[in-house]
Amino acid sequence: MFAVVRTGGKQYRVHPGDKIVVEKLDGNAGDKITLGDILLAGDGGSLQKTDGLTVAAEIIAQAKGDKVTVFKKRRRHNYRRKQGHRQQHTILRIVAIGDHKAEKPAKAAKAEAAPKAEAAPKAAADKKPAAVAKEKAAAETAQQKAGEVAGTPTENPAPADDKAAGAAKPAAKKAAPKAKAASTENAAPAKAAAKKTPKKK
Repeated sequence: MFAVVRTGGKQYRVHPGDKIVVEKLDGNAGDKITLGDILLAGDGGSLQKTDGLTVAAEIIAQAKGDKVTVFKKRRRHNYRRKQGHRQQHTILRIVAIGDHKAEKPAKAAKAEAAPKAEAAPKAAADKKPAAVAKEKAAAETAQQKAGEVAGTPTENPAPADDKAAGAAKPAAKKAAPKAKAASTENAAPAKAAAKKTPKKK
């Protein structure tokens, strides 16, 4: 079932279990509130009467929107005004529309499955670490062979034997040419030392 609700001058189409962000409403996180201004309601393709229909919601949190910068300027008048603003919001979870209640959230379903999952780690803890590591490695290789894991294992980039390693060293030496000495063609000529003239007798 769905309903179109008006709050804070805005309209929202909601279903049981939906989360919506509305203009600030009074209350703290966890409080239950009722939205009574319902414009439209329906189930599937058929519409229903909205007389006396209410939407029950729960406040998840009181929050603020993104910062908006308000900057005013009048050129040639030395007039500048800068102001920031963050609109206050309320985050709601729709609990029920009339008699239609929200289904159990996914977290509750996971919490029920968690005790079953806890039994497996306890069984693994009883085994020796070496046996656990072998099983893990075998499972990973099986997944890689099946193509379930994205990517393939990479080979070792290091050379396998010493001969290949020795052959790589001369190639590296050849690749690096010797740096030439700085050119002196365009350099300014050195000033000659001042010659001393002999003293006259």
